[in-house]
Amino acid sequence: MNLLKPSFILISAAMALPIHANTLDDAKAIQNKTNAASAASQQKIDKSSNAAIELQAEIEQLSEQVKNLEVYRNHLQALVDNQQQEMVSLDKQIEEIKDTRQGIVPLMYQMIDGLQTTLEQDKPIRLQARTERLEQLKSLMPRADVSDAEKFRRILEAYQIEMDYGRKLGSYQGQVALSDNDSVDADILYLGRVALIARNPNATQYWTWNQAQKQWQGLDSSYKTNLDTAYSLASKQIAPTLVTLPVSLVNAEAN
Repeated sequence: MNLLKPSFILISAAMALPIHANTLDDAKAIQNKTNAASAASQQKIDKSSNAAIELQAEIEQLSEQVKNLEVYRNHLQALVDNQQQEMVSLDKQIEEIKDTRQGIVPLMYQMIDGLQTTLEQDKPIRLQARTERLEQLKSLMPRADVSDAEKFRRILEAYQIEMDYGRKLGSYQGQVALSDNDSVDADILYLGRVALIARNPNATQYWTWNQAQKQWQGLDSSYKTNLDTAYSLASKQIAPTLVTLPVSLVNAEAN
């Protein structure tokens, strides 16, 4: 009986070993599954965290874009408001221009009539050039291809030239009609509207314009020296100096 007992114990231990081995394998498998599940969960967490960070960055970027768009929208609104104000101002200016144009056109015709009157009553200084300029202005007025501003500029330019005739010493070549209706070539000299002198080309004869009688009158030789000096001054051949010239003033001009 004693020999059989150890054998039974050994058989029992041998039968228990496979059971214990299966339990360890199952535990390891569970542990591996748990680790794998934990790793997968951690990957999901990391992925979700990265996605959350990217989403937050995108939200912040969109918020910044929204702010910029609001600033740009306000800027555009300010531009639109300003343009509307400009449109109102331009409409008002257009109406004012229409009124001004209605007033400026008659004024230009009056100014041309004034030039005509001046030409008829004034001394015949550069008479041909002034007459041609006046006719050009008259023909310019009805032209549709020329702006009113340009027409007005040309009229003002003519007035400026007329003013220059009244305050300058100058000379030019032209023709003078003598009292016997003979026309002669002459060098014509003017000192403002005070003196108007004519000299034949060889400087042997001189005439002065008589404004009261509207005709040329001969001058004696006593004026020759001063007259020749005046011609030299007008052509800038000598330095400024004093000269004596015959003048012709009607009673209204003398007063």
